[in-house]
Amino acid sequence: MRMRKVLLSFVLLAAAAACDTGPKSGYGLRLPEGEPDRGRQVFIDKHCTSCHEVIGQEPLREGVDPEMTVYIGGLTTKIDTYGQLVTSVVNPSHKIAKTYRRDEFSSNGESAMRSYNDEMTVTELIDLVAFLQEQYEEFPDDSYYY
Repeated sequence: MRMRKVLLSFVLLAAAAACDTGPKSGYGLRLPEGEPDRGRQVFIDKHCTSCHEVIGQEPLREGVDPEMTVYIGGLTTKIDTYGQLVTSVVNPSHKIAKTYRRDEFSSNGESAMRSYNDEMTVTELIDLVAFLQEQYEEFPDDSYYY
């Protein structure tokens, strides 16, 4: 019985944390719809191709001498939300994929991606994220048959 109470308390605490509507939460943030075609141009203009390769859009890197290769897009079991993609652009060190924790991609827990926060307009950010989100294709993960 005690274990059930502890488990129930944990579940309720996790649910309450997920619904954070405090002053510093992202709750209520709604950005306008972006234009993926303009976002593609932002991706090119900001030289994102020097480090990122978009699956299925390899011509974006033609003539570019890449510093590194961090892949964007392709098939995935879960597509990042709009908010997660915005966070990845404005705060790239927030979450670094385990596969990119090598020295080439990060140092002391900080992403090697430089900050564009003072160089990009909000409209450019919105369009860029619209472009990025279009690059992913979700497929069901059927590996968990019971």
